[in-house]
Amino acid sequence: MARIVRRGSGQGRDRVDSKPVRLRISHTPRLRRYLLSIVEETYFLRLVGLLVVLWLLFAVGMFLVERGADGGKIHSYGQALYWGVAAFSTAGIADTPVTGLGQLIGGTWIVTGSVLFFGIIVGSITGYFMRPVQRPARQIVDTVEYNLEHLDDLSIDELDLLKKTTDNLIVHMERLKGREESAG
Repeated sequence: MARIVRRGSGQGRDRVDSKPVRLRISHTPRLRRYLLSIVEETYFLRLVGLLVVLWLLFAVGMFLVERGADGGKIHSYGQALYWGVAAFSTAGIADTPVTGLGQLIGGTWIVTGSVLFFGIIVGSITGYFMRPVQRPARQIVDTVEYNLEHLDDLSIDELDLLKKTTDNLIVHMERLKGREESAG
């Protein structure tokens, strides 16, 4: 927490406000909406979870294979975890496994981890830039859902507009399904 210091009124004194200032992500609504949309509309968290699980498993495998090897540099699970991050991050600082099985595990982890890691980044950025294309349909659906939840509060004109919008949305979705079936 930070505190705001206010300059005194020419008397050479400063005073500290007693109210703490909290800086949170929620104060930046655009960033918060973006992060929430990533979580809700993409596989971002699932892929990060998969990456973490695979990292832990490959580190276990590397530790079990390399811990007793002559000339091996991985003697603890912590060293194996570090090796796992260093290997797939392309930093070039990972120790080379000395056993054949260790090299197989290492090579597989480097390819799998790198593809998954960079795929998560590219997929998230691509999803962000594709959102404007998908946004109008989502806004229509959200508006219809909201109005259906507040049906009792709508006027006759609003109900008529809601009916027309819903009918047009159904026709549009049927056309899209027809195109997909004819293309597939």
